[in-house]
Amino acid sequence: MAHCKSFQLSTGEHSFHDITSQVREYIRETGVRDGIAVVFTPHTTAAITINENADPDVLRDLSTGLDKTFPPLREYRHFEGNSDAHMKSSLMAPSLSLIISEGRPILGTWQDIYFCEFDGPRRRTFYVKVIEG
Repeated sequence: MAHCKSFQLSTGEHSFHDITSQVREYIRETGVRDGIAVVFTPHTTAAITINENADPDVLRDLSTGLDKTFPPLREYRHFEGNSDAHMKSSLMAPSLSLIISEGRPILGTWQDIYFCEFDGPRRRTFYVKVIEG
């Protein structure tokens, strides 16, 4: 059996949003004890990732590194001027899969799930699909 739910959030400009509690709660609501959860965003300038939750400097450093790797350049041809956000999204990826065991996603001690906004501010959507098995 599969379950799917959409979530909304308002993002700031170039920001990371911890969505771990929403994902955990939805998995709990489904009653699935063992399976897979897929977290996906349908936006081309956003991504989903797992990273450290203990030290906020890790996310700041990640953001700084991505900005240095993909700076906004005038020579990009995309008329909206956000080609760097598209590149960051492609690198980070719009989805991830989680193993569900005993009704909870398996995450490391210092790991949380983040919605990554590389453009914004925007009203964004992400989906969680839980598949039993």
